[in-house]
Amino acid sequence: MASGKAGIGIVGARGHTGAELIRLIAAHPRFELAFVSSRELDGQPVSAHVAEYRGALRYSAPAHETLPALGADAVVLALPNGKAGDCVAAFDAAGADHAGSGPVIVDLSADYRFDDGWYYGLPELTRARYTGQRRISNPGCYASAMQLAIAPMLDLLDGPVQCFGVSGYSGAGTTPSDRNDPQKLRDNLMPYALADHLHEREVTRQLGHPVEFMPHVAPHFRGLTITANLHLREPLAPEEALARYAARYADEPLLRVGERAPWVSEIAGRHGVEIGGFTLSPDGRRLVVVSALDNLLKGAATQALQNLNLAFGFGELEGIPA
Repeated sequence: MASGKAGIGIVGARGHTGAELIRLIAAHPRFELAFVSSRELDGQPVSAHVAEYRGALRYSAPAHETLPALGADAVVLALPNGKAGDCVAAFDAAGADHAGSGPVIVDLSADYRFDDGWYYGLPELTRARYTGQRRISNPGCYASAMQLAIAPMLDLLDGPVQCFGVSGYSGAGTTPSDRNDPQKLRDNLMPYALADHLHEREVTRQLGHPVEFMPHVAPHFRGLTITANLHLREPLAPEEALARYAARYADEPLLRVGERAPWVSEIAGRHGVEIGGFTLSPDGRRLVVVSALDNLLKGAATQALQNLNLAFGFGELEGIPA
């Protein structure tokens, strides 16, 4: 780009995560927006919808096959599940590849989370696997919270881990449904997809250990919590469990480990993850852990920015407010 900054394009920017990405990239010292696509907002100023962006860019609606010609250094696909493939195919046809040709592509959907040809970007657990790949699959929001809650105990697990999840309704996107209707959610807790959820399969695959996940939607807008029930092969004391997590995440600025179970109201609008509430059964062989994060930030946009920073060789937390 003429400014010397790397240009980032966003495909499908009308949603909640797209707006968060615009805010983050607008404030980033080494990134700038190259294009922002939305069929519904085509032609409207980006600044009219995201006040933190003060440039002149307008939303556009480029055809998938024209995306490579827009010249972005990286493209973030913020599309519903099942929609990323046409965009990726356009870059493939233009000669982009997984190694050194074409832009970095970060997909926020689940479309490539099971594809070994893509780097799965949960930095706190997978950054050692990053070797310059230009195709990056962003983990799911629930999947991030679950993996971070379980990973420090993997070597002691005995049997499947059960995870009870509750998310704000922004996680259901902007397409109207029962799960993002504030009136139907009022004074309610709505269970859905209680077996074989996509995130259940995602976490089981990434951790190499069976996970059983039961998601629910609550009336609040943003933020999610996971209560993980872990059966252990040998007994632990509460202080030993806490020490394991504190040691594992000691060098992770976005992860905070504490004794108290985190509250969604305290994590909403923040970029990190809180893990706590360590509780053990009397025999020490059943551990309950609570993990909370903002589904639009660390569960999506913040994590995408971490992955973009990693791909461009910048500090992983550059442009991510403390």
